[in-house]
Amino acid sequence: MKEASQKPRKTKAPALRAGVTNTLDALSPMCAPFAARWDAEADRRHTLRTPENLKKLMAAQREHTSARSTAAAAKSQRTAARAASKNPLSAARRSAATADKASRSHLMVARAALKNAKAEYPSTLRASAVRAHSLHVLPAGIASWALSTPVDWSLWPVSVSAGLVALNAGLLLVGRRTVQVEIEDGVSAEERALMGRLDPSYWVQNADARGLGGTVTTPPRIGLGGIACEVRLDGQWTVKTLAAKADSIRALLGARASLRMRITGASRGGWAVISLNTRKATDGTSAMWRPDLMPADPLMMSLGQDTETGDAVLVPFDERMLIAGASGTGKSWSTRPLLATAHLRGDLVLIDGKGEEGTIWESVCRVAVEADEIENVIDEIHDEMNRRKRDMKSRGISVWDGPQLTVLVDEGQVVLAMVKGDADRLQRLIELSSLGRSRGIVLWWATQKPVMSGGAPGVHNLIAPNLLTRFSLRVADAQEAQTALDDCADYQPQKIERGKEWRGHGYLKDFGPRIIRTWTLDDAGVKALPVKVWSGSGTSTAGVPAAQPEAKQPALRLVKDAAAATTSAVAVEAATDAGPITNRHRVLDAVAYGARTNRDIVDRTELNKGTVSKLVKSLTESGELVKDPSAGLILGGGREVSA
Repeated sequence: MKEASQKPRKTKAPALRAGVTNTLDALSPMCAPFAARWDAEADRRHTLRTPENLKKLMAAQREHTSARSTAAAAKSQRTAARAASKNPLSAARRSAATADKASRSHLMVARAALKNAKAEYPSTLRASAVRAHSLHVLPAGIASWALSTPVDWSLWPVSVSAGLVALNAGLLLVGRRTVQVEIEDGVSAEERALMGRLDPSYWVQNADARGLGGTVTTPPRIGLGGIACEVRLDGQWTVKTLAAKADSIRALLGARASLRMRITGASRGGWAVISLNTRKATDGTSAMWRPDLMPADPLMMSLGQDTETGDAVLVPFDERMLIAGASGTGKSWSTRPLLATAHLRGDLVLIDGKGEEGTIWESVCRVAVEADEIENVIDEIHDEMNRRKRDMKSRGISVWDGPQLTVLVDEGQVVLAMVKGDADRLQRLIELSSLGRSRGIVLWWATQKPVMSGGAPGVHNLIAPNLLTRFSLRVADAQEAQTALDDCADYQPQKIERGKEWRGHGYLKDFGPRIIRTWTLDDAGVKALPVKVWSGSGTSTAGVPAAQPEAKQPALRLVKDAAAATTSAVAVEAATDAGPITNRHRVLDAVAYGARTNRDIVDRTELNKGTVSKLVKSLTESGELVKDPSAGLILGGGREVSA
């Protein structure tokens, strides 16, 4: 019999727990506004409780204590002066009255300063609540003990106090719950409650109390990205004024503070759309990038997926780009699919100031990590840009028609710090961002700190304006959002939620305030890409050598010392046998054919003057060049004279 009586309890327990959970889930949206206001006030107080404000409070307390003591002493002296003399115009009484008045005035000022200091350094909200309930519970308990009878026990003031304490704690616990349970129809309890409050019957009855009178909703609908509801705007209402009431709308709906809500214009005038992103269209789908995700249009590439519609988001392939994202937001993983696209379609150079990504990509494409590597590759790319300019001019074209050379700078802050003291090399970077696109050289810039000012900017103020395509993961603050998205900073990338599930999620400038989940590519996917390493001579290991401009005929020279001519010929021949001629060989060859100054070398080789200066210094130190006081630069001590 006992076993038979216990079986129903076992079957009812899960159903009872499910019922309690569903009830709490239904109550959570209603309690959420109270919990949100409580948390907001607690955060405000916590922010104000700084060491600086604490020092101000302690100073104000000391000043107030001193003022009280001074005021008490002055009042006592005035009383004594009155007792000592009956003449109100006596010097002692007038002096005491003046001192008393001044001390009281000082006390009032000190009291006001103390009040302001307490406001700037408030007590925690929990401590304030405990004091408030204590002030109610203690007198209520005394009154209950003194006045109540057995008949009145149910109405004791102390029981009312205890009930208020329990109600306060209960509202906070329920309002802070995360609703996860789903009903049979696939709509969560949170979504069901929100849709009920967006229903016109509920909205119209409660809108006036929240200052939203004159707005009427339509029945909400739920889609892949969450809930969407159109709102009719009557009278003086506009989309802008409705968006300014976002806090009132959130309170009316009882939506949790972390729920993403957008208010945008509808397809017709006088209407707005409220979007509540309770879910993501990308949930349950793979974010791994594959080559078949590359669009057929060679001028476009796939950045990721719209989390509200699930559609692919495309960006221009031949456009300069700024990619911003704080540490840990998935910036490197988000950039890999774009780099893979650039690598498969053309040539890729990765300038990695940190080094971690370079370790993965160095077996696939051209990578520069160390300072000297970065300096050399900047020079080579700049020379390639000038070579293409000459080639385009000789062929009579205005836009490069060969493979695109994509250059990614990551991390921009580190690279800028490397070239900070080198004005020539910094100028080359700026010219790459402004002049390279028409010559088939496209600069992408990635940084954790998208700021253009201060001692360590993440992007230069002359480079940023040229980066028209902008994508931002979560950033630190509104200032960084302004640089990351420019005039679309109102998307507020600084408010993207933290956490692993939000890595690789960000906003694209001019796409609209809809979050994009980017594609990702793991280490194995990068290493599986075909090897194609670009070199400064306009070739890559897997490509066809680019067209080289015709070499200028050197000026006619008579070489007096045969050693000089032999050195030049050997240098050029050795360079040809070992590989493409480098800038070092070009400088030696120019000197062999009569260049005597750095300016002569620049004119003959068309290299940058900063590059020439450094190469001449290096060659002079190694003894391959000698600076003769009368003849100028000569090869290894040899002499030559012009014809």
